[in-house]
Amino acid sequence: MTPIEFLYRGARRDPQAVAVGFHAEALTYAQLVRRVDALAAAFKAIDPTPQSRVGVCGFNTPEHLVALLATLAAGKVWVALNPMNGRAELDSFIAATRPSIIVADQDCLDRFTPGAAKVIVGRPKDAPKDGDARLHDLIARHDGEALPHPDLAPDDLIALKFTGGSTGKPKGVMQTVRVWNTVIANQLLCVGFDSTTRHLIASPITHGSGTYVLPTLSQGGRLELIERARAADVLDAFEQGATGSFLPPTVIYNLLAEPGVAERRYPGLKHLIYAGAPMRVDQIRAARRAFGPVLETTFGQTESPQIISFQRAVDFDDDANLESVGRAAPLNRVEIMDADGHILPPDTEGEIVVKGDIVMKGYLDLSDETAKTIVDGWLHTGDMGVIDGRGHLFIKGRRREVIISGGFNVYPADVEGALGRHPSVKECVAFGVEDEKWGERVEAAVELHDGAPADMAALSAFVREQLGPIKTPKAIHAIAALPRSPVGKVLRGEAKALIHGAARR
Repeated sequence: MTPIEFLYRGARRDPQAVAVGFHAEALTYAQLVRRVDALAAAFKAIDPTPQSRVGVCGFNTPEHLVALLATLAAGKVWVALNPMNGRAELDSFIAATRPSIIVADQDCLDRFTPGAAKVIVGRPKDAPKDGDARLHDLIARHDGEALPHPDLAPDDLIALKFTGGSTGKPKGVMQTVRVWNTVIANQLLCVGFDSTTRHLIASPITHGSGTYVLPTLSQGGRLELIERARAADVLDAFEQGATGSFLPPTVIYNLLAEPGVAERRYPGLKHLIYAGAPMRVDQIRAARRAFGPVLETTFGQTESPQIISFQRAVDFDDDANLESVGRAAPLNRVEIMDADGHILPPDTEGEIVVKGDIVMKGYLDLSDETAKTIVDGWLHTGDMGVIDGRGHLFIKGRRREVIISGGFNVYPADVEGALGRHPSVKECVAFGVEDEKWGERVEAAVELHDGAPADMAALSAFVREQLGPIKTPKAIHAIAALPRSPVGKVLRGEAKALIHGAARR
């Protein structure tokens, strides 16, 4: 069983059902499969080499989706290229993976250097130029062709995705047939999809949103695509019957800031799933008030995609779970381990480790890094956490982000949780700064709500009351906008550099 077979299974349920919606466009399952098969045949004609690599660079368009699915149908390896990454970073991904084909929407062509790859224009914005290879032309040329389903082994490569690089040089993560099948199975077991599902893909397909494509299609559900996650468009989709979506917390905060969000009605919404960063307790409560008891969360990494653990909406009814990322997904084993490799008992802090078929094959061309990260089958996530006696996982922060101040361990997540409870704070990030007295001192940067007073002394007193003096930042800096990754994650290191770079000038 290879992942693309989930598409064909879903299509057999009702070939005339709508598989993909995009603004006024709609593709039935029959149309989607015909396009995927034709493009897969085109890819094979361009490069018959088994498991050669296809880069896809675009926003959330039907062409992007078809190119991804055709890559799988041709038995090739998907190289995820998010156009919101910088040109130098995308060029480094391309140089490392050497794709023979790159599909890119026309408005993304200036964001990378293709090298030796044949470039195919996915979604054009104007008339074709001489010599342009167009995705729609290739589909028309190979219309009616279909390849045999790819014959791949469980550990054959299916995707190359890069870690975000916010804490160092990005690494190419090798995801296999085994990994993808496990992710799909976990999604089906944890979230649940059926033919009535209308899953909204608003955050990039290249990241966590992409893991919801095949689970939805496998059950005959419908994907609704939004090119970019603009708050007003997302709320409109919810009002028009979307049943679920996966969004980073930053986007959910933007939804909650939209005028009238609580007065609108979202009749079909069942699964509003967040991940990628912690979500503040006050915002969790606000989201549940605005959207109903539909908020859910998942914990994953590129190295073990998306669904290491999952927390259902009903678990948020218990205040004890508001800062949890749920329990281990059905096909994973999740434990807490100490520095000597011993599994720790419940309620003991240590590193979160994962074992199972969800774990990556390794890092591309980085065997030493792979050996450090996967030890005796356990993926060392680099995240510190606790599993309580009920099996609920709580993340404390990255191992390398722990601030040791005056001999005490201070986790940024604790500081951010306290700061985030203040009504003036829209978003925040905490970090350590070298200090002669403390070894490291705790500092924080905050992005305030519009019109909120910039009273850093009041913020400091607010945190001190909750956490005591050791964990209270020695300095809190207000900045207009916190630096974020292409998927909306606040970048801790860049926030720190922004503040202390400015101080040095």
